[in-house]
Amino acid sequence: MAVNVIKRIEELREIINDHDHHYYVLAEPVINDEEYDKLYKELDKLENDNPHLITPDSPTQRVGKDLTKTFNSVTHKIPMLSLANSYNEEDVLDFDRKVREALPQNEKVEYVVELKIDGVSVSLNYVNGVLKTAATRGDGTTGEEITNNVKTIRSVPLKLGISKSVKYSLNDFEVRGEIFMKINDFFNLNKERENLGEKLFANPRNSTAGTLKLQDPKVVAKRRLNIFLYSLISIEDELESQEENLKLLKQLGFSVNPEYKVCKNIEEVLEVCRKFEQIRDSLDYEIDGAVIKVNSLWQQNILGSIAKSPRWAIAYKFKAKQAFTFVKDITWQVGRTGAVTPVAELEPVFLAGSTISRATLHNFDEIKRKDIRVKDKVVIEKGGDVIPKVVSVVLEERPTNSRETSPPEKCPECNSSIDKLENEVALYCENPECPAQIKGRLEHYASRGAMDIEGLGEALIDLFVDKGFLKTFTDIYELKNKRGELINIEGLGEKSIDSLLSAIEKSKTQPFHKFLFALGIRKLGQVGAQTIAEKYKTIEDIANSSILNDIVLLQEFTKKALSINPRAQINRRKSEINKQLLEIEHRKLCDEIEKMGDRLVRIGWYKKNMKESKNKQTRLTPEYVIQDNKGVGSEAAKSVLDFLQSDKGKEILKKMNSLGIRSSVEEETRKILKGKIFVMTGTLPNLTRQEASELITKNGGMVSSNISKITSFLLAGDKAGSKLDKAKELGIKIISEEQFVKIISQDSKNEDNKPKS
Repeated sequence: MAVNVIKRIEELREIINDHDHHYYVLAEPVINDEEYDKLYKELDKLENDNPHLITPDSPTQRVGKDLTKTFNSVTHKIPMLSLANSYNEEDVLDFDRKVREALPQNEKVEYVVELKIDGVSVSLNYVNGVLKTAATRGDGTTGEEITNNVKTIRSVPLKLGISKSVKYSLNDFEVRGEIFMKINDFFNLNKERENLGEKLFANPRNSTAGTLKLQDPKVVAKRRLNIFLYSLISIEDELESQEENLKLLKQLGFSVNPEYKVCKNIEEVLEVCRKFEQIRDSLDYEIDGAVIKVNSLWQQNILGSIAKSPRWAIAYKFKAKQAFTFVKDITWQVGRTGAVTPVAELEPVFLAGSTISRATLHNFDEIKRKDIRVKDKVVIEKGGDVIPKVVSVVLEERPTNSRETSPPEKCPECNSSIDKLENEVALYCENPECPAQIKGRLEHYASRGAMDIEGLGEALIDLFVDKGFLKTFTDIYELKNKRGELINIEGLGEKSIDSLLSAIEKSKTQPFHKFLFALGIRKLGQVGAQTIAEKYKTIEDIANSSILNDIVLLQEFTKKALSINPRAQINRRKSEINKQLLEIEHRKLCDEIEKMGDRLVRIGWYKKNMKESKNKQTRLTPEYVIQDNKGVGSEAAKSVLDFLQSDKGKEILKKMNSLGIRSSVEEETRKILKGKIFVMTGTLPNLTRQEASELITKNGGMVSSNISKITSFLLAGDKAGSKLDKAKELGIKIISEEQFVKIISQDSKNEDNKPKS
């Protein structure tokens, strides 16, 4: 009897999985709902009667019964990079030119063009054909595990039936794709929330992101999420093209968007992009562009990536959708830096998947340039289909009694004086204790990209600031001393406060670059914070940075050199003696510029502009421009130094240090394999592929599935395949498991022992 039960359970699982595939992936149901429910109930009963036979990949286990209390961090074996954007056909042609220039001469390039789904990126890991984990993209290096929530998506296979016709082993692989919500499902969800008096989601993408962060999988299951997969990554298998990738995904039972095209040249690519834009409004899900990828994976490896995006792919963004509406009012809001910016309060209008009632006006100069006034009829659009903005005014319909818009004389939040800084278009509130600035700084500090304090969102920060609990970053860490008061606040309670205090304590261990970004230093973004944190280990090192000082002085000296250039228009009428004096001073300044610029070039932060300027004013001045993705320009460098060297900055950091908040890089952090790319082949004697991959990434290296000229090492075991021959052909260094373990066991402080490719 037991054998018959096991056999029937396995049979039912296979039948139900097949019906799920036909219904949710192929949209070709074979049986009706009643017949499906009958099969499901039979399986559910057999498993409940025999709980020892329940497996995680069973269809009955899609919706878990337990709440997800924490979303654990997951380090991606290969970074999940974001795509660079293009907004016109000239950008696409330029992308094609760069691709062809980077590849061997006269080599043909094919492209695959896919729809750019407006959803949330996800990575699914399958081991021995069973879904092991699902994770968000996060910052590209580390995401959050959302396995329980992803399992509720019916088109995601919990177990794969890998047929013999598949020529790859696929023992341990990753698939990547986009989770989204269909437009009708989004409308229905918002209607339900409206009836319950809950806050509405702005668009399908926001509702998808919010759903994936829910703790209860049963609620997630009701939200009807969908997914399209577009990439398969296997360290042990060597695929040849993106087209093959898509076909293999479909063969394995994944949901693949059918709207993709293989193009032989860039002209075909542009034609496909135009067609995709035409079908945009006929789809039942949101797209905001097309994705253009080099088809050959071998060529992709040659092209490689920059810090945040691959060189072998680009997103072609469609033209923003527009609508007409009226300006009801122009209000002013204060940000965390004190910037006072205008907002247009609009008659609500539906546009690109959401109802728009507010639009940014950027700054007062923008208002003057477009002459935007209250009661104007305006054209609005979503920039990149995300941020609403006013494009223009319909002047012929302007009321006769309209008045020009004036800037505020006082801060709208605290009534303090407003200042306009030199060389900046923004207006600033001069009061650092302005409540709006305090709230903005605290929200930034607690945000996911910074200290990632789960639960400390906008509403709670507003409440705590208004009650006087929070004024500075350090006050966050003093909240534990006010636990008794906090749990008595209506709507909070003991459980939620304890979860919050736990998240606050956990934030003390965030990486140094996140701490640096969290400080909210003006002009310093995430990339810039990462760059500085890679170079310096402590706040003190940054405050005394000769590099940042060089960046600031380089800008100042260059500006001065331009003004005293004897060939500049302003100096042409001066006497010959004065011109000679200017020439001497100018040459000295240029020498200093060249010394500073060359120092920055040597560390890879800047590059020298080798082209001679056509402008006579700049011809004698050496030009240096910041390298791609370093994120540390002169304004950011100056802001960092000003903050860290100020009394206020020193006071904040001293307090934070006393509270045990990390303000330095841990000494034990090891990056002995930084910049090294590993490929594996064959069976290793002691390590599994997964274990070897984790050791590589943990020590700063990268893992690739394909051999190319940029590969640093081939880690070879028994029964090595064709990769071994290709490595020998390309002169790639081949190492054994023993040699690999020896490398990562070396003292990372000993530069002589670091691996050299």
